[in-house]
Amino acid sequence: MSPRPARRRVAVVGTGAIVTGGHLPALRAHADRTELVAAVDVDQDRLDAFRAEAGGDVAGYTSMGAMLDAVRPDLVLIGTPPSLHREQTVAALKAGAWVLCEKPLCLSLAEYDDIAAAEEASGAHASVIFQHRYGSGAAHARDLIASGELGAPLVAHCQTTWHRDAGYYAVPWRGRWATEGGGPTMGHGIHQYDLLLHLLGPWAEVRAMASRLVHHTESEDVSTALVRFENGALATVVNSVLSPDEVSRVRVDCADATVELTHLYGHRNDDWTYTPARHVAPERAAAWRTPAADVPSSHTAQLGAVLDAWDAGARPPGSGADARATLEFAAALYKAAFTGQPVLAGEIAPGDPFHSAMHGGHPDWAPEEHA
Repeated sequence: MSPRPARRRVAVVGTGAIVTGGHLPALRAHADRTELVAAVDVDQDRLDAFRAEAGGDVAGYTSMGAMLDAVRPDLVLIGTPPSLHREQTVAALKAGAWVLCEKPLCLSLAEYDDIAAAEEASGAHASVIFQHRYGSGAAHARDLIASGELGAPLVAHCQTTWHRDAGYYAVPWRGRWATEGGGPTMGHGIHQYDLLLHLLGPWAEVRAMASRLVHHTESEDVSTALVRFENGALATVVNSVLSPDEVSRVRVDCADATVELTHLYGHRNDDWTYTPARHVAPERAAAWRTPAADVPSSHTAQLGAVLDAWDAGARPPGSGADARATLEFAAALYKAAFTGQPVLAGEIAPGDPFHSAMHGGHPDWAPEEHA
């Protein structure tokens, strides 16, 4: 066997809660394959606190450009507010670094095109954090569905019913198109419907509704969608921040079994259940049990998948067309909701107002400066 490549030199951009709570533990778990060499934050006090928590010889910078010039990292982890993702991802790619960025990777399909162009020019790759794909339970369910072992997928439900109060939206960048890209469709439910797409494959058509029922935001606080997949399955998708009883759920009814995941912010094997159809023999259903290895959905699991792809010389999961498909679904949901018309996959191309912004310039939804 060929020796494993040297440890990747990693920089983090943003040192807030998602980086300290998600990315830093992931780096520690993969310390044999990564070395944290730099951190960037415009807040010097927060940067200093992060460097102290990270330990080791982590260089600190208040400018991403200065860090890229001085450090030339192999991999950049981005955990800043969404409006900065496109610019920072492109800068890292141009410096030759791979990127693993918090969701959403960017705020529109037009911004995604900029990232794709930077990938093509540099040969580096940018992946978006969708950690729910990477737990062992999700991998097992996808394999069973894709192999046909559970029968043809027929009906699915995808539910992100969470609760956020007015204090949550007091943070200036939240609930605004220019800085968050949208409401719970972009910022909350995107994890669950990304997992749904991961399980069921390409979608074909979306019909949707969205509303502002409680919060005084530019974007929606609830959306719902009906989805037809290329394989013929029909699904419902609900994205809410108005729900006192918080739950995240994905359910897929196949011809021979129902597979269901119920959790909140992360899952383990025990969060997945399989219910066989009446005609299924018990010994066949017994083989569907979740695997012995219990890998929780996490930044740690996704970072491992990215490093595995790098070592193999392959495009990492959650990048390229894979990342674009989930962003396109968000744009299609908004277009369907705001126009009242069904949207087909591939329909939103350059020149379509929903290609350049998730609000599509709609007079009832776009900010005044874009109306």
